[in-house]
Amino acid sequence: MDAFLGHVKAFFGNYMLMSAVVAWLMAQIIKIFTGVYRDRHVNILVLLFSTGGMPSSHSASVLGLTTAAALKHGAGSAIFAICAILSIIVIIDAMGVRYETGKQSKMLNKIVKEIFTDSENAETHFKEFIGHTPLQVFMGVLLGIAVGIAMFFVFH
Repeated sequence: MDAFLGHVKAFFGNYMLMSAVVAWLMAQIIKIFTGVYRDRHVNILVLLFSTGGMPSSHSASVLGLTTAAALKHGAGSAIFAICAILSIIVIIDAMGVRYETGKQSKMLNKIVKEIFTDSENAETHFKEFIGHTPLQVFMGVLLGIAVGIAMFFVFH
């Protein structure tokens, strides 16, 4: 039992991991409020666990991790380099491929609605909020950096 508790303590005491997790969680919670403002209704489960939206939780979590790596190991470390490259890939994916997929989903939903007005195919609906706008990513980046810095003071 002591070994298990030691692992649990080590898990929650991992500054870099907790920076990423807290940044992700904060972004998802903020999405509840920005989603309510955007949609004028509340669906907490969808907003809390959905992709897309303001701010980007993907960007927040990878920048939380990268900031933690920089503060803990230095900008010249291999761990920071790995985190920085991961962050770049995730951010490009969030704004590029996933954002374009969301735009395509919107168009497909319009086409399906126009063509299949009287059939059961009209019920087909593709998820439209998949990727992020540059502003959503930028806000996620700022949130991740802020959380990484704040968590440094919490853990040290």
